[in-house]
Amino acid sequence: MFAQHGYRGASMEEIARRSGVSPPVVYDHFASKLELHRRLLERTRNQLLEMWREHLFGDDAPADVRFSHAIEAWAVYIEDHPYAARMYFRGGAGDAEAEAVHREIQDQARVALGVLLSREPGVEHIAGPGQEELEMAAEVIRSGLTGLAMWWSDHPHVPREQIVRTAVNVLWRGLERAREANKE
Repeated sequence: MFAQHGYRGASMEEIARRSGVSPPVVYDHFASKLELHRRLLERTRNQLLEMWREHLFGDDAPADVRFSHAIEAWAVYIEDHPYAARMYFRGGAGDAEAEAVHREIQDQARVALGVLLSREPGVEHIAGPGQEELEMAAEVIRSGLTGLAMWWSDHPHVPREQIVRTAVNVLWRGLERAREANKE
């Protein structure tokens, strides 16, 4: 409902109806629509971060292979969870409280992705050695993939392989330069 109608357009009554329960049952689990929205955003954030952890640092493959696998896993996630991805990437759609929650969760994701990036040898050559610089690099990746996910949602005829190839080609260059500088 949030993905289809935005935060404001999603009613707890319709969410309950589509879930096959009554509104009081939904309220037994979530105190408010905003809490439900937050929990769904947090779940998506956590699933995406776990996917990044697993594919970027789950084995000893070369960095370019791990990065390509991570982008492939991201694209599979987008295909398998289109509603979650649309809700997560599009935001609170005009509701101030929902937008604040969305920004908070996106900020947390950016910090966590920066921490993940800090594990990669040579990453300090991309923007600098500090946490803020790593967050900047993470934001480039996060916002680039967010934009690509929204674009792909509007162009579903584009095959996943083309989405992955484009993302890897655009995003890998900076990381590749960092690895080369680290070798020097």
